[in-house]
Amino acid sequence: MKPPAGRQASLTRRLILGVLAALLLVWAGFVMVGYRTGIHEADELTDGHLAGTAALLLALDLPPFVEGALEPNRQANLGVAQRSLASLKKHDYQFSLSVLVRDAAGHLLARSGEAPLPPFLAQRDGFADLRLGTPATAWRSFSQWDAAHGRQVMVLVKIEEREDLAQDVAAQLAEPGLWLLPVVALALGAAILRGLQPLQALSRDVEALEVDKAERLQARHPYREFNSVVRSINRLVGQQQAALERERQLASEIAHELRTPLASIALQAASLKGVLPAEAQAAALQQIGADALRAGHVIGQLLALARTGQSGLQQALAPLDLAALARQVVADYAQSAWQSGHQLSVQGAESLHILAHPLLLELALRNLIDNALQHTARGTTVCVQWGFEAGAPWLQVCDDGTGHGKGQGPDVAPSSTERLGLGHKIVGRVMDIHGGSFARHAAAAPFTRCYRLAFQPLSGLSNGWQTVE
Repeated sequence: MKPPAGRQASLTRRLILGVLAALLLVWAGFVMVGYRTGIHEADELTDGHLAGTAALLLALDLPPFVEGALEPNRQANLGVAQRSLASLKKHDYQFSLSVLVRDAAGHLLARSGEAPLPPFLAQRDGFADLRLGTPATAWRSFSQWDAAHGRQVMVLVKIEEREDLAQDVAAQLAEPGLWLLPVVALALGAAILRGLQPLQALSRDVEALEVDKAERLQARHPYREFNSVVRSINRLVGQQQAALERERQLASEIAHELRTPLASIALQAASLKGVLPAEAQAAALQQIGADALRAGHVIGQLLALARTGQSGLQQALAPLDLAALARQVVADYAQSAWQSGHQLSVQGAESLHILAHPLLLELALRNLIDNALQHTARGTTVCVQWGFEAGAPWLQVCDDGTGHGKGQGPDVAPSSTERLGLGHKIVGRVMDIHGGSFARHAAAAPFTRCYRLAFQPLSGLSNGWQTVE
């Protein structure tokens, strides 16, 4: 059951949500990578700053930062020093570095900054994470000895400042992505809506298309991707219109064909109400019976025609011996042919195996034999033949008659049932289901007329045909 239009899923909405979801996923990945990269690079920057400061101090012959005699007053002067350093800190990325200079014995030669005094380790060299003071505070340090191993310089920075810098750098790298996401989302949404406008226009054109008025879909959309869609829709519309026209023509022919016997029956029945001689009454009854049979034959053909449309969709292809089918059908008509004065025969290979609809193919063959027996004179030979031509199997019904109905003179036209051609319409529909063709074929002596059912070539079928001669 088709849901109401208001509850149906929207392709536009689904496409926009899908694109935005993919964009959000990619954006989150890039922001995460950028954030982690920012933290890593900020840590590298801090370590580089520590190492550069240590290398600079080792290269210079500096006086002591703090005289040993002033060390007891360090805590008293620390607040003043911190305020002085804070006044010098004019940049977000400027660190509050602490510097310690020791000799080879571990004696403090110089000191600057607020870092507590760490224990001396002669083997300490390079980067280290220390916890100093009470309460303990985390510090990042870099230690380096001079070339003579007579002086050690240690540069320290609070890990808190280091992490603040890393967070700030990472945030600066990720912030453009926060602004970029809604902007790109709006731009993509607008682009998708604009890009789907031709598809929506095509949908409106298809919805407004009226098949009954023989309209065609105009290829007014300037995109080649729509060309195949327009051609396919126009082809379907053409097929639908052709089918409707055939149905109208068939309905008109059926109405005309049934009107004649029914009118005759009504006329003969009215004449029976009066007083008629015995011979006229018998003739009227005979005419009523003939007209009833004629109308019944037309109705039977219509039922067979409807049967081809249903069976063709429900019944699958099955292996079939075409020669055996032809012999069986011809044997079934032996009594009818003897009564009508016809000669029936078969001609073909011992066996011919194909894939087909057995019931439909039998129906088509019986229609051709019926036509041959009903619309040729007594003494006519009717032959059912089968074989191959250009790699394609075929089946045909031939006769050597003149095409006039039995008992008719040579100048009398065939019966109206033949003019109606319902039997041939049935056969044509059966061959359409099989992917083949039905047409009148050139007859070889001694026959004067042949109707052939031509199947697809062997190379044209993927499920394979097999022939046994």
